[in-house]
Amino acid sequence: MTDFFKYLTSSTEDKQWGITLNVVGKGTVQPGSPYPVPDHPSAYEFKWKTGRVLSEYQINYITEGDGEIETENGKIKIKAGTVMLIKPGMWHRYRPDKKTGWTELYIGVEGDIIDRLFTNPILNARSPIIECGLKESVLDCYHRIFELAQKEKPGYQLIASGIAIRLLGSLVAHVKNRQFKGTPLEVAMEDAKFKMRTQLNQDIDFTELASSLNLGYSYFRKMFKKHTGVSPGQYHLHLRIMKARELLASTDLPIKQVAVETGFESIHYFSRLFKNKMGYSPSEVRKN
Repeated sequence: MTDFFKYLTSSTEDKQWGITLNVVGKGTVQPGSPYPVPDHPSAYEFKWKTGRVLSEYQINYITEGDGEIETENGKIKIKAGTVMLIKPGMWHRYRPDKKTGWTELYIGVEGDIIDRLFTNPILNARSPIIECGLKESVLDCYHRIFELAQKEKPGYQLIASGIAIRLLGSLVAHVKNRQFKGTPLEVAMEDAKFKMRTQLNQDIDFTELASSLNLGYSYFRKMFKKHTGVSPGQYHLHLRIMKARELLASTDLPIKQVAVETGFESIHYFSRLFKNKMGYSPSEVRKN
């Protein structure tokens, strides 16, 4: 894809959606070239001496070259495969290394939904970077957003905003899984999830499960929640509810039997819990 940048407009409907894109672009800075490049609107221009503060979030992916970023928390070296997360009101400045230059992919977004997403501890961390490497899934998000923005077909903002959320989700998932990948602990977590999935018709003694994995219960629970985002009990309950929904939708089993098949002895407790989790009752699933 050739270099470009584009400033986007958004309708009232787009803004009501909760997330809109303001700018997208790709830029290649050759070694020794001046930076930042000229011709950007005043709201985006900055000089290295003074830095800048934006009123939007920017998600900038460096795919080639090296450089640095500086915020009020200090300087950080940048290498290919790094995502820079710029937040509204955050003083910053960044630039490529004169010896290497760099290639940057960037999007600028704002809205209520993006505000909420950036309360996530990983996205709202002290460090403004995530080193995710050169990941095809991340590159694909940028390229799909670029294609939508360049064509500007009706509704493109709504579709592109969904891809931006997927991009952030990929970054959070990468960080969450980074400490587990390729370790015995990752194997233990996968074994635990497998055992839970094979025991959807009964309660599980998680202390016993942890022991079978040669882990203490407290440590197991803490690491499982860090790995999946939920406790072992909530994870297993979610699997049981999803299995119940599948049985309700694809079989003629009575609701009472579905409850039994997914480990609930009381149909009343099952129905109440199902509606609380799904937002609709088992009988509504069967009816529809």
